[in-house]
Formats: sequence, structure tokens, C-alpha cells
Amino acid sequence: MDIGVCIASDITDIDYCVHAESLGYSHAWFADSQMLWSDCYACLALAATKTSTIKLGTGVAITGTRPAAVNAAGIATINALAPGRTFFGVGAGNTAMRVMGLPPQKIKAFGQYLSTVKPLLTGAEAKMLDQGRQIPIQHIMPDSGFVNFKDPIPMYVSGFGPKSLALAGRYGDGAVLGMPSNAATMENIWLMLERDLDENLNRDQFYTTALTTMMVLDSGEAIDSERIKDSCGAMAMAALHYNYDQYRNFGHQPASGFHDIWEDYCDLLSQYPEDRRHQRIHMGHNCWVLPEELHFLTPKLLDSTCLIGTQDQLLEKLNALAAAGLRQVMTLPNLSSRYESLERIARDIIPYV
Repeated sequence: MDIGVCIASDITDIDYCVHAESLGYSHAWFADSQMLWSDCYACLALAATKTSTIKLGTGVAITGTRPAAVNAAGIATINALAPGRTFFGVGAGNTAMRVMGLPPQKIKAFGQYLSTVKPLLTGAEAKMLDQGRQIPIQHIMPDSGFVNFKDPIPMYVSGFGPKSLALAGRYGDGAVLGMPSNAATMENIWLMLERDLDENLNRDQFYTTALTTMMVLDSGEAIDSERIKDSCGAMAMAALHYNYDQYRNFGHQPASGFHDIWEDYCDLLSQYPEDRRHQRIHMGHNCWVLPEELHFLTPKLLDSTCLIGTQDQLLEKLNALAAAGLRQVMTLPNLSSRYESLERIARDIIPYV
């Protein structure tokens, strides 16, 4: 199994990606959320010039904020700087869209987007839908050094529900997933990926990646120790943000790991004006935990949203998931402890998987 790193794109800290490469991480996924972080393509360009082996890509690029041709040109530009080690992660944009008070792209439009961007990633002609018209588009100067389509750019499609996972199976070279709780969950994900296909996917070729924050427990350490919260707290809260958005917009009930804190969390957010609450929900998203939210980091929340355990426990789980077809886990630790978190995983996990 590969171990990658997801990065809250920061134009002032490209050395974090360089450090991940030196520690043996396989992939660096630069996150795309225009109201939270630096521009992911600017960060990727700098990372491409400072690294030589780590694979670089969007983690994930958002369909609702950039037309297909723009994302294709952006990642093909990075491929000119990092030929043969560039990939394109793409998703409908829950956080990037919600933080502007907008919904993610709907499934039908997302599927249309994927059908357009996939040929563009190879330099081929695609059909762009505009006001009912199918317009043929293609990069018309691909051989002048501006972009690189000669080296393949694999497309990894983000999916969390049955419909988006089916699109990932149909259009993607791989899929970006939430962290499966066990091998049985991973098997169910394969069923959703293959739902609309005439034949099963080749699990040796279809590249699956799960996002989490991974941390190794010291002997006798509690799962809610200050060290663990300092590393995993932001990921745990991001999951809470997502569940709140699902509840607020669709009436979906929260995951079981949130029940004991749900009422208090909803009460906290209800204090903010409705017309600006979309900004407050994602404050600190996958970077840090706000002081007034620290008490929500219960053992149950941390355990249900992050990958935390002793070295033996983590290796046992990772090996089981690898046997079930999960090809990579990427970790996204708190901003303040990100270097220490990378080093611990590099020491205790990467050499053994």
C-alpha cells in the first residue's frame, strides 16, 4: 500500500511537500478550496520545481469552480513541469462550494463534466455542453511546450455515495474515498464503483485512495490525548462540518459517532446568522480546531473519523484494507503538527506496508 499526504495548499510552505518526498511518501495531493487556502495549481507548480520523485496532483480539483477546459489545462501545465508523476484528482466540491453558500455540483452535471474533462486530459477533442449545444473543444497548441499530454495524467474521481462512486467507476482511473472502516466496507465500495459497468473493474489497475488523518499511539496513550487531538482534531471536526452541512441542507441525520455531541454542536452554530453561517461552519477546516470546539473532540468522534491506533493495530488494518483493494491512504494532519505527524508515520508505518 502507498502512503500519501494531503496538503492544505499553502504557497509559503512548499518545503512540507519536499519533506514528505524525503520521508518516502508516494503522493502529494494539494487541496483545492478557493475561500480557504492558496491556489492549488500555484502550489503544485512550485512543488514540481522542488521535487523529483513524489507524485503530484490535485486533491481534489473542484468542478463547480473551474470549467473542464480550465482544470485540464491547469493539470497539463503541471505535467509539463513534473512529467510522468502528475495526476488529476477531481470532485464535485462539498467544502469549496458550501463555504460560498452554494451546493456541490449535482450528479448529472458532474457526470457530464467528467465525460468532457477525461478526453481533454489526453489532448483529445471533447464535447462541451453550453446552453443545450455540444461544442467541440481541444487544446490546439499542445506541442509547443505550454502543456504536456504525452505523459499520461490519471484521473481519480472523488465519490462518497453510490451515484458518485458509480461515476468514479465509469470515468476514473481510480477513486478518492472516505476511509473505509474495514475490509467489508471496502468490498461494498467496489460494488458501488462497479454498479453501472458491464464487467468488474481490474482491482490491480483501478487506483483507490482513502483520505484520513493517521496517527500512531504511544504505549498506554489515550485516543483523546492532547498529542492526538493536536494531530487529528482538525480532520475530526471537518467530518463534523460535513455532517452538519448534510443535516442543514438535506435533513440527513448525523453518523453514530456524533450523537453524543450533536445537539450541543447545532446549538453552537445556531448562534451565527443564517445568511453567513456557511462561512462559520468551515472555519479552521482541516487546519486547526477553534477553541470553542475543542470540547467536541471526544474519544468516539476521534475514533470514528481518523485512523488512530498502535503500530500493530494500524498495520493490521492497513494490510486488511490492502487485501480488499485499497491502494493508498493519504493523511491530512493538523497544520501545527504536520511535520511531526509525517515523521511518525514515516518511521512506524511506511517501511512496513
